[in-house]
Amino acid sequence: MKVATKDVTSTIPHLIQQFQKETHDTFTMQLAPSDSNGQFYSKPGQFNMLYVYGVGEVPISICGDSGDDSKIVHTVRAYGAVTSRMMTLKKGDWLGVRGPFGNCWPIEKLAGRDILLAAGGIGVAPLRPVIYYILSNREKYGKVTLLYGERTPSDLIYRSQIEKWRGRLDLEIYVTVDSAREGWRGDVGVVTTLISKTRLDPANTFAMICGPEIMMYYTIQELMEQGLADDQIYISMERNMKCGTGFCGHCQLGSKFVCKDGPVFLFKEVKQLFWKREM
Repeated sequence: MKVATKDVTSTIPHLIQQFQKETHDTFTMQLAPSDSNGQFYSKPGQFNMLYVYGVGEVPISICGDSGDDSKIVHTVRAYGAVTSRMMTLKKGDWLGVRGPFGNCWPIEKLAGRDILLAAGGIGVAPLRPVIYYILSNREKYGKVTLLYGERTPSDLIYRSQIEKWRGRLDLEIYVTVDSAREGWRGDVGVVTTLISKTRLDPANTFAMICGPEIMMYYTIQELMEQGLADDQIYISMERNMKCGTGFCGHCQLGSKFVCKDGPVFLFKEVKQLFWKREM
């Protein structure tokens, strides 16, 4: 897959082609590429800096199909001044974009392996491009499993798409919520409770995890108890990023900068720093 070669330091206006509300505080925007050819190149796991004029900018994962360069897709959970203002936008409005930034999930080099994806909350968005990629190259991979946990059923995003994917015979999906509501017939509990539902082949499985750090921490612990090694687990550390270019220092993790060296890391590389609160 190609990666953008444009000047990613410049903020460029992009037209909002579609604006879809996912939940009471989460929404998905489809933006028109600004490239003269109407194309946008990115890899699964990369992010853009989105700028609301007069308010500020935030780093948001690209969550569309990287194989479809005709649109740029972002799913955002409103939390803070910028994303809350972003939620008031609509189709036909303009949004500033610079990027893409960061590295990517190593999905291409994992051909022939079983893939386990574990997502907590909005963390399912950065993992969605991985699913798109796998489904477009399904014959290259073994067993593929998605574990997705949310706070409540009303907080679940991509519901119709996930239901469609659950109907496939070549994709295993389990969904759980922390707190059930009337009418919910699915699993209740944290994401780690879903791991026992899938039969892992530790020697051939690679995991990709994205979500709150507490969720990732316990998911990693459980997977390692199941036999996965620290070099078979990848995590996305999209936290405290601000500038996207490593100048502000908000996302410094020891000697690494999440925005420049990540946001995707092999757990083996960051495990000594992962759970240190001061980092």
